[in-house]
Parts: sequence; C-alpha cells; structure tokens
Amino acid sequence: MPLKKLLFKAGVNKENTRYTNENGWYESEKVRFRQGLPEKIGGWTRISANTFLGICRSLWNWVTLDNKNYLGVGTNLKFYIENGGAYYDITPIRATSTINNNPFVATLNSSVLTVTDTAHGATANSFVTYSGAVGLGGNITAPFLNQEYQIATIISANSYTIIAKNTSGTTVTANATDVTGSPGGGASVVAAYQVNAGYAIQVPRVGWGAGLWNRGLWGRGTTGSATSALQIWNQNNFGQDLIFGPAGGGLYYWDAALGLNLRGVNIVDLVDPSETNPPVVQNYLLISDSSRYTILFGTNDYGSTSMDPMLIRFSTQEDPLVWTPSVTNSAGSLKLSHGSQIVSAVQTRQEIVVFTDSAVYSMQFLGAPPWWGSQLLGDNISIMSQNSAIVASGVVYWMGVDKFYKYDGRVQTLKCDLRQFIFDDINQSQAEQVFVGTNEGFNEVWWFYCSEDSTTIDRYVIYNYSELNGEGVWYYGTLARTAWLDSGLRTYPMAATYLNNVVYHENGNDDNSTATPTVIESTISSAEFDIDDGDKFGFIRRVVPDITFRGSTGDATPQVTMTLIPMQNSGSGANNPRSVGGENYASIQRIATAPIEEFTGQVFIRVRGRQMIFQVDCNTLGTQWQLGSPRIDIKQDGGRGNS
Repeated sequence: MPLKKLLFKAGVNKENTRYTNENGWYESEKVRFRQGLPEKIGGWTRISANTFLGICRSLWNWVTLDNKNYLGVGTNLKFYIENGGAYYDITPIRATSTINNNPFVATLNSSVLTVTDTAHGATANSFVTYSGAVGLGGNITAPFLNQEYQIATIISANSYTIIAKNTSGTTVTANATDVTGSPGGGASVVAAYQVNAGYAIQVPRVGWGAGLWNRGLWGRGTTGSATSALQIWNQNNFGQDLIFGPAGGGLYYWDAALGLNLRGVNIVDLVDPSETNPPVVQNYLLISDSSRYTILFGTNDYGSTSMDPMLIRFSTQEDPLVWTPSVTNSAGSLKLSHGSQIVSAVQTRQEIVVFTDSAVYSMQFLGAPPWWGSQLLGDNISIMSQNSAIVASGVVYWMGVDKFYKYDGRVQTLKCDLRQFIFDDINQSQAEQVFVGTNEGFNEVWWFYCSEDSTTIDRYVIYNYSELNGEGVWYYGTLARTAWLDSGLRTYPMAATYLNNVVYHENGNDDNSTATPTVIESTISSAEFDIDDGDKFGFIRRVVPDITFRGSTGDATPQVTMTLIPMQNSGSGANNPRSVGGENYASIQRIATAPIEEFTGQVFIRVRGRQMIFQVDCNTLGTQWQLGSPRIDIKQDGGRGNS
C-alpha cells in the first residue's frame, strides 16, 4: 500500500476537541514552528555567575557615548545596571537623616537588633545604610553597624529590626556587653534609606480603597499594603543616561558620565529652583525617540503631589528637568477621559499607543502648542497588565483580560487557537506579573503568566505572526521567567530567571542557567487522525521517519523518540501498551550518526487502532531537531472492535 505522509497544519489548536482538530497539532512543550514544521526552541546561557537581589520585572538595554553596553535591571528589592556580567547597585536613596540618639538595641544571644528612628517610612525587606555609628561594646562593633542592612521586620512607624552581621555577611549574635551597651550607637548615626522594596508576588488587599490609588486594574484587586506593592520598574534611556522609577513611585535620573558606583537621583533634586511643579510620582514612562520628550502616564498635576491616574505629562523637548509649561518651552499635559487609570503605553513609528483599563488611545506629536494630542482608537478594550503590550514588526499586540488584541491601524481581536486553554488557566490574582517580549529572529511574541494554581510565572504562550502566510499560529509551554528583552544591541534575547540572574536565549541547545547544563525537554503531539471518516480500523506496519538534527552540539548522539498512540475510539484513551514494536503501541527511536543529518530509514512496527496520535519527544543534551514529513504504511483493517 502507498505510504501516507504525516503533514500537520502549523500551530497548536486547543479550541476544539482533539478529534475535531484532525490534521493539526494539539499539545506542545519547548517547540516552535518554522516554515510550517515543528522544531525545538533554542537553549539559554547565563550572562555570568553573578546574581542580583530580588525578582526582576524590568530590563532595558542601551549603549553610552563611550560604547559601554548597559542593561538596566529592576527588581522588587533593588535597581541594578549590568555591564560585563557584573550587577552594579544604583538603587536611589529615598531619605537620609541623622536618626535617634543611640538607636540600636541588642538582645542577649540574638542577632536581632532593634532600631529606633522616628517616622522612618521604611518597609520590610527594604535597605538602609548606616554611617557614623559606634559599637555596642561587645560583638557588635562599629564596622559591623556601619554598612548596608536589609530591614527584617517593621515594628511600628518609629522602629524596625535588622539582623546583625559582620563585614563578610555572616550573622553575629550579641553578648552581655552588647546588651549592657544598649541602647547604643552614638548620637551621630546617619541612616540612608533606599527606595522602598515591593512584593515579589501580588498580595490582594482587602476592603474598599485599600492601599495606593491605581495599584491594580479595576475589579481585580491589587497588591500589598497601603505602602507596598508588586515592584515594577519603568526605565528608558535619555541619550546615554537613564530615567527610571518604580510604578507608583518617584522619578529618578542616572548620569552615565558619573560612573557605575553612583546611585540614581530624584528628579526633584535636580530641577532648577524655579521649577515649581516637578513630577513626584509616576505610573509609567516613555522617552519619545523622534521628538525627545520624557512622557509620564499617570502622575501628579501642577501644584499637586497626588497621583492623577488619567493624566499624561511631558517635559519640554530635549530636557527631562523642565516640566512647568511656559511660552519659552514645550512642556505640557493632557488628560484622558475613557477609563479610570492609564495602565501602559508603547511607542510605534508614528504614534504612542496608550492603554487605559477600558480604552486605547493614539498619542501623536503635533509640532506646535499644545504639542501633543490624543485620539480614541477603541473603547471597552481591556489589557492584562502594565507589561503585556508590545510592538512587533510594526504591529501592536497585547493580552487583554480574556482575549488577545492587535492594532495595525485599527484595533481588533487577535484570533487565537489557544484562547480558552490560556485564559481558563491564568491566575487572575497574579495578573500584574504577566509580561510580554518579542523574539524577532523567529517572528514571535511571547507572553508569560502564572498558571491557575501558581503564584510565580511558570507558563508561556507564543504567537508567531509570520507563519501560514501571515495568518499567524500559536503554541505554548512551561518556562519560569520574570522579564524579557529582545535587544538589537546584544546578540541574543535576554530574560530574567528565578535564579536571580539574566540569561541569553536562543544560545545553545540546553539549559545553562547554572554552571551545570541540563536537558531542555521538548515534545509535540498531534490531534487524532484516522482512515477516511474513522469508521474503519487502521493497521500500521512500518514508519519512514523524517527529521533533522542540524545544529545539535555536544558529545552525546542526538536523538528523539517518535511515538504512535492508537485508540479504539476517539476519547477512549490509548490502547493498553505492549512491548515496543508490539501490536497496539509503538515507540520509534531514531539515533543520528555523524555527520548529523536527516535520515530516511524505515522501521517495521505493528500498530492497530481506529484513531491515532503522533508524538515527538526529546530529552537528550545538545540535541536540536526539526521534524520533516514522516510517512506511515497504513491500511484498512476492518470495522470490527479491537480483539
């Protein structure tokens, strides 16, 4: 009997039943599509063995005038700049003061120190650096006190605890002399408090009006307490310098010319004394590339220090330190009306697309007063999170609360073959963690999210906008990432991990996020296929595999396992497996030999069923594979039940 080619439609479709989706793919893991055929995604390698503190939610890459390649890394605890694999802490100082006389109190045989500082304004897990302190007389010496500490617990508005340590970071316990010397530290202790830390995950508030305004989308709750939330940094370079700040917090400026050992400075401390209306709070920021404006989305109005979540303010052109409008500058503001808060914004070639929690706007530069204008593009539109919208190949894509959208001149729903599967699985209480990134080398948009029972990001869904002649296809899998950046200034896309490091994606074939490479397990399985209308049993006696291992590396021989899973009826489950090559279940393992290339050998098997599923699995180091068009020798085997 002639061989039947197994050629399935590109993309994964779970909107219908597995049987209805005949001639398509139904499940995937670490697999993408290229020219209609599935292949394993590339591996990843850590930038360096160095790590940072906290969970990274923001990455931004730029190059300075002296050709230094910098990567801004914003975590829930700190803000860093990565250069050459090292992470430099530039977290801004929130407040500096000489604190209460003899602020430190020790407890016998304990490493816990209680610190008294009236109206300190700090939150748990935030950082403070002491200077000018004298020791308590015992184990707690002056060098041990005069260093950076992470606040352990908040006792009250006037006191908190830290864990005493030596200069090497090892915990130190107080002895009787330290207790006798408490309270101690002297009268000249200076405390420099860094920008307050935020939570690593969303912690829903309880009650109407709980916490800061605009810290979560309407109807979904929000995060943290009245002073803490999921820390998401906004950042963009202004020339060689960096403008950045946490959502719901201040606006900061880092001058690259001053070096990596200096921290960011609050814009308020840099503006001219005549500037009476600087921004003191912001929810999102962009730097307009063509016109060089610093633009804030959700900020304080002139003469106010309170957040207006629907207000947009922009500095004068070419100067991020001038914010008050006058006849001699082009600073200004505009206010949107549809929605209760601005959530995000993305910059395209000719406009800035602005998202509120219920509408989409186009913001365009006018070239004359009022300098910037807005136009409503669509209403009753949702967006999942601040970091869930992106531009790819000139089109804006974003994830809503129950569907995907795109804007290419008009706002429209993006057809998704995984819509029900994805949105039934998202943990909506962790919606703020959702983020998106592009992988332009493969024409992909990646969204990462927390699955239904997870409070950390563990899944992704990919939209490939070029496959099927531009119609686009979808596929999905599991992967723990917290931020993503596809930058043309570095060779590979970058992503932040829960191991507190940054990795280069599409680099190698394995998981190299640690010092020891581990296997990236990949798999894809088809929908059910049958003979004609499925009223007859089919018998497969041989398979002609077709697969390439081009790009494989390492000493191990690359291999995949191809499996045919037969069923007596759709929905009945697989027939009971027997030995490999047995009558009802068969796995065909093909191993390439050097040189690594396609092969056209045949495997004789015995598989019988009314419907069948074709599956490819790979769990070997160094293996890269792409499926071709395997053939099966299948013939009708009667209409009776399985005997």
